[in-house]
Amino acid sequence: MTVDKDQLQKQLTERATELEVPGVAVGVYHDGVEQHVFHGVTSVENPLPVDENTLFQFGSTGKTYTATAMLRLVDRGLVDLSAPVRNYVPELLLKDEDVARTVTVLHLFNHTAGWQGDLFEDTGEGDDTLARYVERMATIEQVTPLGSVVSYNNASLSLAGRLIEKVTGLVFEKAIKELVLDPLGLSHTLFSPNEIMTRRFAAGHEQHPDGTIKVSRPWTMARSGNPMGGMSANSADMITWARFHLGDGKSANGTTVLPEALLRKMQQPTAEMGGSALGDFVGISWLLRDVEGVRIVGHGGDTVGQHSQFVMIPERDFAISVMTNCGPNGSQLNEELVRWALEAYVGVIDRDPEPIDSSDEELAPYAGRYETIAAWADITVEAGRLIVNVEIKPETLAQLKEQGSEEPEQPPIPLGLLAGPGDRYVVSDGPAKGMKGYFVRNAAGEIEAVHVGGRLATRTGDVPA
Repeated sequence: MTVDKDQLQKQLTERATELEVPGVAVGVYHDGVEQHVFHGVTSVENPLPVDENTLFQFGSTGKTYTATAMLRLVDRGLVDLSAPVRNYVPELLLKDEDVARTVTVLHLFNHTAGWQGDLFEDTGEGDDTLARYVERMATIEQVTPLGSVVSYNNASLSLAGRLIEKVTGLVFEKAIKELVLDPLGLSHTLFSPNEIMTRRFAAGHEQHPDGTIKVSRPWTMARSGNPMGGMSANSADMITWARFHLGDGKSANGTTVLPEALLRKMQQPTAEMGGSALGDFVGISWLLRDVEGVRIVGHGGDTVGQHSQFVMIPERDFAISVMTNCGPNGSQLNEELVRWALEAYVGVIDRDPEPIDSSDEELAPYAGRYETIAAWADITVEAGRLIVNVEIKPETLAQLKEQGSEEPEQPPIPLGLLAGPGDRYVVSDGPAKGMKGYFVRNAAGEIEAVHVGGRLATRTGDVPA
């Protein structure tokens, strides 16, 4: 270990204090040694110190657990990644019948299914929640042709969760427990709030524009989102997860959970992302990017006021997990601490690309209104920069209010174009500084979509006056 624990603690304390993040848990693994450090409190309303037992929601990193469970079924010969989903979920209906008939299991795990992905539908807390969610998918639009574009897709993972239920005959949470959690000894990784509330756990928070930090409610997402990322864990369990995926497919007691070849297959590119916010490639759920010729494998997550980052470098036997309980400052802390650790532990320097100077005239073709299932993104030109203003759609706001959530703050996002081909950009300032994406042109060379936050938003016209 090239960095001692006190150095890691100092970096965490300084950055968390400066960014006013209420609570943080950090785990690092390098060359056979683990370090865990903590900061702050679980809640500003009912504060308890964050410690080694504190459970945080880690959000979409949970997609890699769903994928690993599916690979265990592949290993048993029960699932074929190249087979149509309807082989296992014959009741699947989509607006595009050709897609419903031909979409494969792999499409669900590399975000290339092409339908609207951010369907956060509360279909109840019963054991039929995923079956009902899949029924609801018949109403969502197909945005891009199957397999053509990577666009982050939460709905695909809930469909994958239903597939696991159908193959195993178990509800999703029990299937994950039997396939993944129990074999790896992850006894502090839990789904149910009824189990979590008997332990020390973090509450989510939001930092408002006036500087106040308030607890976010509800505490968790709907049960239909569990395959997308509905678990909570402590820092030690997160590093156990990292050590498994850095290893040879065996658990700590030497039992083979997944053949090493399948474990490595998860970390190999299956789709190219073109340098989006997600990275350069998608494996089987893992998000991949190359920094200074080094392959970084990871997957972060966001839930209700909680934000996580999970990064591995297999060739350096290194991993870091950061879990915070406040946004957007928690996301900023995650990014800063991971970058510091990459350099300090393994000498990998991860820098933001520098945007080029552009005139308002050069930027004008990119301006317009862009749309996803959940929001509009209005892009305007101001003093040599593109400015994105996100507006949540009324139906999405209504769903949030039904679930007890407040309307999220949506500060303007400044973009700067990057040199070279591909209409690429980088966020030049603010909490999302350094996030990358790109614009998409049609056959006539006109801008028709923007890849932002890992999602494809299609252009629908000019910004409303």
